[in-house]
Amino acid sequence: MITKIAGVLNRVLDEGVRLQVGALEYEVLTPEFVRRALQTRVGQEIALHTSHYLDGNPMQGRVVPRLIGFATEAELDFFDLFCTVDKVGTRKALKALVRPVKEIADAIQRQDAKWLTTLPGVGTATAEQIIATLRRKVTKYALMPAQALAGGDPNAVPTESADANILEDAYQALVSIGHTPMEARNRLDRALAGGRTFKSVEEVLLEIYKLA
Repeated sequence: MITKIAGVLNRVLDEGVRLQVGALEYEVLTPEFVRRALQTRVGQEIALHTSHYLDGNPMQGRVVPRLIGFATEAELDFFDLFCTVDKVGTRKALKALVRPVKEIADAIQRQDAKWLTTLPGVGTATAEQIIATLRRKVTKYALMPAQALAGGDPNAVPTESADANILEDAYQALVSIGHTPMEARNRLDRALAGGRTFKSVEEVLLEIYKLA
């Protein structure tokens, strides 16, 4: 099993990325918060901690192996834990993790079901099930220091870099004023499509509404 993959980031897709590793190109699915951190890294060497799952229906004769990538082992461990919640499978977990692990773990620990329902695909019943299943298991993730996200790997995804923080803050600002997570992501994608770099959240938001 591939547990870590390093290569040049060729493309950022709607649900993940493509990495060039030697002569091979790998598609790696990522949750939205990792995807946002990668948007400014195209053409650079990165490393992702990975897990596998089989996508498809064996009864229909088609099963495709998929790679899922995270910036750190701690994020991957949290994802695996999140998937243990009843009726939360791999795909649903990937869709739901639009916010950093530390924030989600903190909401679970303080039993904030209302906050959890802001995650895509998480209704009230699912939020309560997440809390019931995980609230005693997420303390280390809720208390995870920012530097833990760097993982000590020079090629790791810099989820706490200045650029990543600006994009994350812009995303949160869009959601806070009423945009859905998908609308917020699409607006960020359009703003970044021209290859411009941003020095502040205000610059990102000005660009977004200039393109609206």
